Amino acid sequence: MPDLPAYTRSQLALRNGQDKPEVWVAFNGIIYDVTESRLWRNGKHYEHWAGQDLTEELADAPHTSEVFTRFTAIGKLLY
Repeated sequence: MPDLPAYTRSQLALRNGQDKPEVWVAFNGIIYDVTESRLWRNGKHYEHWAGQDLTEELADAPHTSEVFTRFTAIGKLLY
């Protein structure tokens, strides 16, 4: 990944489609902008909420991590 800005979990949490208009999710330490995805309208995707690290939740998803290649990486998650 190129040099991406770093964001805290609190900053990520604000990008939930409710508190701010951006809809972001994190996976494996990278934050992705899913704002334009019709599947993430209002910050919700089935039983998942935006503004969170979804790394552990991927095991329950019907898709693989390849899904993140569709979205723009916009930051790194600070742990």
